[in-house]
Amino acid sequence: MSPAPGPALDRVDAFALLGHVLQRERAWLITHDDQILAPAAAAAFEQLCARRQRGEPVAYLVGEREFHGLRLAVSPAVLVPRPDTETLVDWAVEVLARAEAARPAQVLDLGTGSGAIALAVRQACPHCQMTAVDLSPAALAQAQANGERLGLPVTWRQGSWWEAVAGQRFDLVLSNPPYIAEGDPHLAALQHEPQMALTSGPDGLDDLRRIIAQAPAHLNPGGALLLEHGWDQAEAVQSLLRQAGFEDIQSRADWGGQWRCTGGRTTKG
Repeated sequence: MSPAPGPALDRVDAFALLGHVLQRERAWLITHDDQILAPAAAAAFEQLCARRQRGEPVAYLVGEREFHGLRLAVSPAVLVPRPDTETLVDWAVEVLARAEAARPAQVLDLGTGSGAIALAVRQACPHCQMTAVDLSPAALAQAQANGERLGLPVTWRQGSWWEAVAGQRFDLVLSNPPYIAEGDPHLAALQHEPQMALTSGPDGLDDLRRIIAQAPAHLNPGGALLLEHGWDQAEAVQSLLRQAGFEDIQSRADWGGQWRCTGGRTTKG
């Protein structure tokens, strides 16, 4: 039963698709590779392989993706969570671990998509109070369904960036906003994912500018803003944070060694 993918299909992807069709783990597939697929299963597997060869993400084809130890349902309404984004989650958990425990920390995830960041942080830091925002009603519905299935309480709000939390302040704000420049050649490989969650102006920084410029009005004294960005945008994001009056500005590299996240703090006052 070992999958025999065509030349354009990665073997790991083929195993994932076959496991989805048969509802079996990879180890079972390997130990039962002498079995013959039933006609219906073979047809379903071939159809999924064809769609994958046309560029559809495996996560959309199987309907889920693992992220920071959580199994999240995903669909074309949301971006597929990437391992690089776990860098942002790990940094947030560190910040919350150092926070004063006089009251639950108020945390905000802007542009939550599938809810990956909000739910991973909520899982790791159960005493924080998490709010998550997304402009897309379909994405927010996906995130809320993930939260309910995982039993992780989050306040979900629909709206554009800070508009959904007008008048509120937070101790920690996280965001993985769109940051790819319009016309970037890499977008061709992402054609099946929601473009509004990918691109942000000619240089990819439009949404990061909006978030950073308005952040001080929504952060408590000493509050932190942590942002994911493109591999070559760390210096630009650091500059934007300095212009907005942030202190203790730092950048973090992802697992591949690329500068992936940058953040800073407001003054404690």
